[in-house]
Amino acid sequence: MPYRNGECRPHRVIVFAFDGVRLMDVAAPLEVFATASGDSGAYTVEVCTPDGRAVTTSTGLRISADVPYADVDHVDTLVVPGPADLGTIEACPGLVEQVRLLAARARRVAAVCTGAFVLGAAGLLRGRRATTHWEHAADLARRHPDTSVTPDAIYVQDGPILTSAGVTAGIDVCLALVEQDQGPDAARTVARDLVVFLQRPGGQSQFSVASRTSASGHPVLRPLLDAIAADPAGDHSPRVLAKNAGVSPRHLSRLFREQADTTPAAYVETMRLEAARIMLERGVSVTAAARRSGLGSDETLRRVFARHLRTTPSAYAARFRTTGTAHAGL
Repeated sequence: MPYRNGECRPHRVIVFAFDGVRLMDVAAPLEVFATASGDSGAYTVEVCTPDGRAVTTSTGLRISADVPYADVDHVDTLVVPGPADLGTIEACPGLVEQVRLLAARARRVAAVCTGAFVLGAAGLLRGRRATTHWEHAADLARRHPDTSVTPDAIYVQDGPILTSAGVTAGIDVCLALVEQDQGPDAARTVARDLVVFLQRPGGQSQFSVASRTSASGHPVLRPLLDAIAADPAGDHSPRVLAKNAGVSPRHLSRLFREQADTTPAAYVETMRLEAARIMLERGVSVTAAARRSGLGSDETLRRVFARHLRTTPSAYAARFRTTGTAHAGL
């Protein structure tokens, strides 16, 4: 337990909220730390806003403030949620500077989802590793080239700075903080209470949806990409693709690098993986998904899932397909 002025005191968690913030980004840390505090009072959890007034979340729900930014003199853990619209960061005067000053008073700082963009704008990610929602990871890397962005991580800790993936990953990163403070048993108890994984299997890529349409309009490449998407299990070897396109295999490889930033074989594997994912989500068996997607065998499908998604086909299917209601008619 931290100490202040020689006396034991609760660990102070400040969740900084602002107009346009995502509701779940605020609620998840509040739930984790309030649950971890329990009867022990290990944490005090407060919502801080720029001026001490209630803020309106992206859902339209208003959140009351416990404390205005100017009255926060010390912070043990600062949590910075993200906005639903990244334009909110520029539209809120003083937001970035307030976070920068709050962070200077904090022992550690955690961002949820697009909150990483606020930390980046405040200079807190310079020279560090970070992550954010998979959909915005490339944008974060582009805006902050001095930050090493890990797009597939659920959360990343680099020194006292933590960043996390989209929305519910705020639970994951806060559970990690509880584990650091109080040990794995306490974090496990919180996870059980919230009915979530203590350590979620896999990475963000299992949640992202690859484009079903061709990204390139190149007159030679586009028909090939459409054909692969239409029939992933077909014969799409580089030799056959080159023959169908009327070009040499070497020229085909060059086109794939220039237009799709990949190789023909890697692109085909990605589309077959996407097809298998969709089938598993719809309740198709692992064996049938492997065969019908063109990946062939259960073992090949397992290797591809492990390489791209860091999970197994069976685990993926269990988490993502719609659960049948066996007794719905009773």
